[in-house]
Amino acid sequence: MNQATTFALITFAITYILIFAFQKIRPYVAIASAIVFIAVGSLNLVEGFSYDIFTGFEQIDWNVLLMIIGTMGTVQLFIDSNMPNLLSDIILSKVKSVKWMIVIMSLFAGIISAFVDNVATVLMIAPVALAICKKLGINPTATIICISISSNLQGAATLVGDTTSILLAKAANLDFTDFFVTDGKLGMFFVTEAGAILAALIILLMFNKENGKIDVADRTVVEDKFPTYLLVLTIVFLIGTSFIPYKSNAASGEFYKPEISNGLICMFFFIVGLVRNCIKEGKLDSIGKAIDELDYYTLFLLLGLFIVIGGVEKAGVIKLLADKIFELCGGNTRAAVFATYTIIVWVSVLLSAFIDNIPYVATMLPVVAFLNEQFVAAGLNISPNLLYFGLLVGATLGGNITPVGASANITGIGILRKEGYNVRAKDFMKYSVPFTLTAVITGYVLVWLIWM
Repeated sequence: MNQATTFALITFAITYILIFAFQKIRPYVAIASAIVFIAVGSLNLVEGFSYDIFTGFEQIDWNVLLMIIGTMGTVQLFIDSNMPNLLSDIILSKVKSVKWMIVIMSLFAGIISAFVDNVATVLMIAPVALAICKKLGINPTATIICISISSNLQGAATLVGDTTSILLAKAANLDFTDFFVTDGKLGMFFVTEAGAILAALIILLMFNKENGKIDVADRTVVEDKFPTYLLVLTIVFLIGTSFIPYKSNAASGEFYKPEISNGLICMFFFIVGLVRNCIKEGKLDSIGKAIDELDYYTLFLLLGLFIVIGGVEKAGVIKLLADKIFELCGGNTRAAVFATYTIIVWVSVLLSAFIDNIPYVATMLPVVAFLNEQFVAAGLNISPNLLYFGLLVGATLGGNITPVGASANITGIGILRKEGYNVRAKDFMKYSVPFTLTAVITGYVLVWLIWM
């Protein structure tokens, strides 16, 4: 390795060690590491490594950041309107026993999470589940755990379901509809749903003896449905613009959309909601509240990581890692592709069980891109979506295994802690391991069968 590669690899390793060891300061670590890369590259302190502030800022994906900000904002308006509680009440009015309550609430959380951030989903559904469990006099731990892991699973179903999906869509040049059908083949939505259905059966088997009766007397009243319309319109417009190509895919003279079109759509409907609230209330408090409730932790973590990973790629580390995986798996055969696919899925499951999947996916996406290039160069005509979707299956679903593997899990456990319930790792994994392995194996098999 040359000096540039060695420097980037050591700095990157230190960055990740600190990110994994100190969860509360992850964004600061990412930003500090980005500053180090830019400073070293600007001052030419390492031979062969040039990386100034302008090059660093070119690595930031503003479309991703705008999508996250806009979606978070609209979802918060949706939560404040009490519509999720009403939807829960409607569903529960049809449920007759505790075991079906747990299954249905888990599936409902998953459906919501396919279009809403996982953490926001848990924050919406968990309080409803807590109220039901208190009314029935049962321990809410198992119910909240199932809601958390189900919401994390379904985040891979659509473009807007999770930050990892947004990151992957950009790297793989996918739009909203591509998560359903792309190149004439089924996308991640159907793969995820198949895993969710089988995982729900596992939950049903685990709670088969919970036959306590449920009675929902009152139904939540929703006086303002406007945020619900905004959320629906956001999804509709994302679907609509998915049929318009980006410049890189457009034919000569064909109309194309800007690179930040999805981000602009999400921001537009969020701003419409804010303006409407300000007019309705006659004051600007809604703007301050929206700014306060943004997830700065995720935004600054991604901001720093975009710059760091750009620097790592400039130094040749990503290509080096991709080359090593390619060499390890044996070259230009179908067996080599299968070995590479298997490594990506199951190493992702293992790592995502202990580390946040956002930085992991952000790091692995360029590796997968290089691996796809290697296979094409070796004469193998495989779809790049095979490895991309394999990464999403392993990284997104794998985070469900442990309490710290996903933000949704951490949020759910935090809610339980506030209620006086301390969840041990073995208590969490009692439910998460069979659920996760069922979903991952389903996704692992289906993605290979569909895309190879």
